[in-house]
This record gives sequence, structure tokens and C-alpha cells, in this order.
Amino acid sequence: MPNSLNRTMPTIRVLQVEDSELDAELVLGELDADGIAYDVRLVDEEEPYLKALEEFRPDIVLSDLSLPGFSGQRALELLRARDTDTPFIFVSATLGEEAAIEALRNGATDYILKQNPARLASAVRRALSEAESQRAARRAESELIRAQRFEALAMLAGGLSHDLRNLLQPLLLAGDSLQDYQDDPRLARLGALVRDCGKRGLEMVQSMLSFARGARRAEQVRLGGLMEALDLLLQGSMPRSIAMEVALEDPDVAFEGNHTELQQCLLNLCLNAIQAMPDGGHLRISSSRCRLPADFFLAGEEMQEGEYLCLTVADTGDGMDDATLERLFEPFFTTKKTGTGLGLLSCKRIVASHGGVMRVESSRGEGTRFFLYIPLTELREDAASAEGGNDNLEGNAEQVLVVVEEAAQLSLLSDMLDAYGYQAHGSQSGTAALQWIEAQGVPDVVVMDAEMNLFTGVRTLAALVDHGYDGPVLLLARPDAPPRLDELPPLERLHVVDKPITTKSLLRVLRKALGNGKAA
Repeated sequence: MPNSLNRTMPTIRVLQVEDSELDAELVLGELDADGIAYDVRLVDEEEPYLKALEEFRPDIVLSDLSLPGFSGQRALELLRARDTDTPFIFVSATLGEEAAIEALRNGATDYILKQNPARLASAVRRALSEAESQRAARRAESELIRAQRFEALAMLAGGLSHDLRNLLQPLLLAGDSLQDYQDDPRLARLGALVRDCGKRGLEMVQSMLSFARGARRAEQVRLGGLMEALDLLLQGSMPRSIAMEVALEDPDVAFEGNHTELQQCLLNLCLNAIQAMPDGGHLRISSSRCRLPADFFLAGEEMQEGEYLCLTVADTGDGMDDATLERLFEPFFTTKKTGTGLGLLSCKRIVASHGGVMRVESSRGEGTRFFLYIPLTELREDAASAEGGNDNLEGNAEQVLVVVEEAAQLSLLSDMLDAYGYQAHGSQSGTAALQWIEAQGVPDVVVMDAEMNLFTGVRTLAALVDHGYDGPVLLLARPDAPPRLDELPPLERLHVVDKPITTKSLLRVLRKALGNGKAA
């Protein structure tokens, strides 16, 4: 019974446990009167109820207390055994006060008397809102736990990388020394092997450090060379039952990136593909150039429309179902008995550090296709020219005070600035920023979010001026809500940066500000 008269809230799925069609109509009439759009499924026995929970997946359950051969208490028990979030409201004519209290203790969300149903619609709205809030809180808690585990992993990677680098450095020296014995070909070859292994190990260590810090080394990567190195690494891992094909549209295409990290990313994807084809199959690595529009990018991705190199790793293996795809990039999630659940997350982060994005397509029995979109060098350089040239974006240990209320954004900005050679100091409020200045002195530049609640960006700027600060300020503001110039204090070097910000755009404005450039 769909109702489409009012769309003030999304259409909800209502599972009704009721043996009287007349009572069911009266209950739904309250939702109609309040303009709640719904789809409904009516059941009065346990088996169809369980089937509806599985297939219909209701947003809310409205249940009578007593039914022939079934009961509301049993319906509540079955729901809570599988789901603690879905609201369950008793709608009954026989629910006494003691029974109502017991029902709430057992997990019911609310109860409504059939002889007084006026409160039903508001109870449904409130129950759905509270359920969504509970889910959001759990998601936030889960994300925090994952972030903490990931941060611990990054710290561990940094410590291990430092120790490994100290162990590998002597190998390079020993390899060079052994190569001095040119009159003994065996020693010379051994020296070359030791030196090359040490060099490769140091590259892997640098890659690990880059992953842990979120920074990267820029170099020109030639696609053909990247694939040749990948082919060498896969030679010992490719079963005879798997045919490998490499189809490059333009092997000579070059772009800005990190050869070692991209090699690691492609190798990980290829090894996953091999494991997904235990009975053999076909592995295809291909490349093409494409142009991505602005609407291609998802929320949270760095939106940069333009020309991209698309690297595709496709297999004819088992494929993945929708449930696996939803959790594919979740830290520590794995379908392998000996997996760590970090390989694909590492791949995604590597691609993102190159300014690119990843996509995946897969279905059971039809294989999997990973798409890596990397921005091409020429367009990145053109974009840089449009924003003021290809100036060096690295800092020189300048003190940057970052004032952002949201903890996650503050951490990301501070880490990014640290990675590019600045000394970032974070404050979550204008008051904390002023206290830092009083204790530490005036910074070289201030980066501030205009949308702070307790002590607004405008008030914070005014307080900074009162404290004698006259340096450059980067004010982060939404284009649809720019700061009013008449409300801003007199700052000669004020630069407004549109949100959402990107790493490159922020760093370019930062270099301009520190170079005493006038604000536009």
C-alpha cells in the first residue's frame, strides 16, 4: 500500500504484525494522516514474519500483542535476536502498564493503545530518528577504532622502516666493496647482487615510510618501464594455468608519481587476481587515456576533472558479492585465511597520494576488474600554471598555526603540512590558538576555518589582530558562504581558499602568502 502524497521523509518499509485487517487499516490511517510515505507488509504468523524480516527488511515493526498462534512478545524476541536497531512499536488494545514496562525492558521502542492512536505517527518519526542516530553513533565509533588501529600501524611501520634502513645500508657498502674484486668474477657478481638487493630493500623501506606518513617522492614514471618491472616480479608467481596479457595503449606515456609505490600497488592487485583463479584463468593488465568529468568523483575524493591514465587489472576468477564489495577497503577486513586486510587499503592510499582514484567492478562467477585513474603530468602542470606556476611547494620549516574545529580535518591538514616540510601546530578553537600564540610566539602564517561554532573565524581573526598579528592568513571558506569583507578585521595579507580544499591548491596559496604576495 504505497502512499506518495507527501515526500517530506523517505518512503519507509513497515512490517505490520496484525490479524485484523480493519485494525491494520486504522493504524495505517494515522500514518496517512501525517503524510508519512510507506510500503507495508502484513503478517500474522511466525514463518511469514521471519521471511519478511529477511526479504522485506523493514525500517520499523508495528505489532499487536496477542495473535492466534503468535504473539507480539515472540515477534519482538525474534527481531532483537537478529537486529538491535530496527524500531519495534506495540500497537495493542490489551497492553496494561506492567506489560508495557516489561515490553520496553525487552527491547520494544514504544507502545501505542489502539483506542488512542493519535500519538502513533509522531512515535514512528521519533523511533526512526533515534534508530538512525544510534547507527550513526556506532559507525562513528567504529571509524574511530579503525582510525586508531591504522594510526598504530603507521607508527609501527615508521619504526620498522627506520630499523630496516639501518640494517640495509651496510649491504650497499658491502656490495660496492665486493665489486672492487674485478679479477674474481664470482665476487664481482656477488657484490652486484648484494648491492642491488640492498638498493631494492631501501626502496621498499622508503615506500613503507611514505605509506605511513602519507607523503611521496615525485618522479617521472614511464608506463612501459613500470610494466617491465612488474612483469619481472610476477615471473616467479604466475602459475602455468593462468594466461597473462599486457595491453598498453601508449607505453611511452609518462606521469608524475612514485615508481616503487605504483609497482607495489599493481603487484598486490595481480597477486590477488592470481589467488582468485585457483583453477586457472586469464589476467589482463591494460592502459588507456580517458577524460574524467567532475561528476565522476565521489564524496571525499579530490575532484580534479581532466585527462587521466586508466590502469586496469582484470581477472576471470571467482568474483565478489555485494557484501564483500561494501567492505573491500575496510582496514583488517579480509576473506583470506592468512590475509591481513591491508593490501587493498594500501593500494587505494597509494593511488590517492598520486591525486587519483580507484574503482572496482565484480560479481560472483564473472571475475573482478580494478581501475586505477592517475592524473597525467601534462594536465597537472597546466593546472599548476593556471594557479600561479610550477613553484616548489615544499616548506622551509615555517611555523603554521592551523585553527580548525573538526578534529579529523585538523589532523589531516597538520599531517599534510608536516609532510611538505612545514611545522604545523593545531588548535581546535580560537581560544586555544590565542593561548598558543601567547605561549609560543607569533607564527609565520595562520590557516583557519571560517566556519567555527564556539569562537568564529571572524572573531578569532579580530582577536589575532588585537594580539599584534599582522602576518598572512589563509581563511578556508565555502564558495556559497564567503566571509563578508565588512566583518573582517584589517588584514593586508588575507587569502580566502575555497572549500573543499585540495593539497595542491592550499600549498600554492600558502607559498604565495609566505612570499608576501598580495591577496587577490
